[in-house]
Amino acid sequence: MASLKEVKDKIESVKKTKQITRAMNMVASAKLRKAQARIERFRPYAEKFYDILGDLSAGMETAAHPLLERRDQVNNVGILLITSERGLCGAFNANLIDKGFNLAEEKRKNGQTPQFFCAGKKGRDAVRKSRYELAKGRVGIMDGFDFTLANELGSDLIFAYEQGELDEVHLVYGRFMSVVRQEPTALQILPVAPEAGAEQESRGPGAEYTYEPSPEGILNELLPRFIKVQVYRGLLETSASEHAARMTAMDNAQRNCDDMISNLTLTYNKARQAAITSELLDIVGGAEALKG
Repeated sequence: MASLKEVKDKIESVKKTKQITRAMNMVASAKLRKAQARIERFRPYAEKFYDILGDLSAGMETAAHPLLERRDQVNNVGILLITSERGLCGAFNANLIDKGFNLAEEKRKNGQTPQFFCAGKKGRDAVRKSRYELAKGRVGIMDGFDFTLANELGSDLIFAYEQGELDEVHLVYGRFMSVVRQEPTALQILPVAPEAGAEQESRGPGAEYTYEPSPEGILNELLPRFIKVQVYRGLLETSASEHAARMTAMDNAQRNCDDMISNLTLTYNKARQAAITSELLDIVGGAEALKG
């Protein structure tokens, strides 16, 4: 059995750990509120953007724009993997990385060559250790970003696609469902699939728009921006999911600390009682020896 001093030192160590996890929980909670507010403000814009793009592209030939055109043969597949910069958020990053690797393995089995574009240190480090190619990795960017980052990432992907370096592009990010649920999601962003128009038709007739100068001219402007909007939404969703996952992980850590303190306190009390009993037996034994 451990000595009283060792058990007491362990209790103090766990209490300090609990203070750290409580502070990290409070920081994650404050960041989550800001990130959740950002994604809630941006979602209506992204959804309306998607509806308008679907209305524009519905019935159009895929050859109307390079970003709509599907390649006859898909050889190179780009995967933009968005993760966090730091850990201590449970299995959040591991789930995202597994989602990206599963997608890459599926493409590899189809005879295609996957390559990763990473945003976030955890994803970049995991790809470096894997057998997959890391085309580009951006780190130190997830703590504070704006649309400029999405513009840069989206421009890199669009350039590679238009130059024929990539035949297909997928986005892997953490979709924020709630504080306790973050869903790893894979979304194809290139070539752009005009699925919104079909969804709109299934809901019934909607508003009719008149476009000026022409749908084709507007598509030239909107399609690149649409890719960047999708990337920005993935960044926002992942950021909110990261803080929610870290807050949940710190909650669990605090509960584990409470359990450990309770168990260690019980062990300490038992050891203390055993020590007192041993001392009493020595005293009684000595007294009996003096009487004899």
